[in-house]
Amino acid sequence: MKAVLLSLALALLMDGCSEESRSVGHDGYVEDKTFLSSLHSLKNKRTEFDRIKRLAKGGDKSAQDNLGVMYSIGDGVPQDYKEAAKWFTKAAEQGYANAQYSLGVMYRDGEGVPQDYKEAVKWYTKAAEQGDVDAQNNLGAMFDNGEGVVQDYKEAFKWFTKAAEQGDVDAQYNLGDMYGKGEGVPQDYKEAVKWYTKAAEQGDVDAQCNLGHMYGNGEGVPKDLVQAYAWYDVANANGQEKAKDWRDKIELTPLQLAEAQSLYTEIYKRIEANRQD
Repeated sequence: MKAVLLSLALALLMDGCSEESRSVGHDGYVEDKTFLSSLHSLKNKRTEFDRIKRLAKGGDKSAQDNLGVMYSIGDGVPQDYKEAAKWFTKAAEQGYANAQYSLGVMYRDGEGVPQDYKEAVKWYTKAAEQGDVDAQNNLGAMFDNGEGVVQDYKEAFKWFTKAAEQGDVDAQYNLGDMYGKGEGVPQDYKEAVKWYTKAAEQGDVDAQCNLGHMYGNGEGVPKDLVQAYAWYDVANANGQEKAKDWRDKIELTPLQLAEAQSLYTEIYKRIEANRQD
């Protein structure tokens, strides 16, 4: 039986994977391993906390940043976003990129400080200009969504590109999305496939199902229903429930189905290899 893919509207389906650009949240707070590498092995975390706090009070910006991390996640001390913001601010004002990024997150989410997108942009920018990859991606998201700044897809594209080129999976997905939609850059499905593939092979589920769309519709790549089936299958295995519906609309011959299953295995090996790097 000839392989058949029911008619799909690419733009609508891509929205079904993820509708907004991605930014990093609280799990993105960055610790300095110099101070915290041994923290979790210590029986008395309070002793380590007191040591770091003494250094922080003495003006050490790395210790100030780590104290902010400890307060923000409640590690060795009760969680206290106000205290976290206080110590992130001290380190950020000394030019410490980790803290500048974390302070931007707190202003964006309104934790420990009043929510203020303009302040979030301010601190993301300072960290991004120092090369902080999470800040670059989050700054791109602020420009993409018009939060704290006038919406500017070209600026969003610029910052997503900087982060994506450093290997950031969220930025790679965001960059693929901009190429796919033609926002901030001329629409280019080949570039969209390139960046979705980079993100997908790092385990990004939305990029995986978008690749299913691209291969299924022949956008940026030759139409390939075996590839489409395999990518939908990978996305479904990673928890994207809609991918199962899209996969099941593809009719393959027994030989093509075997090829898709083999490709699924190959893709997963690449994903696992990337996770170990």
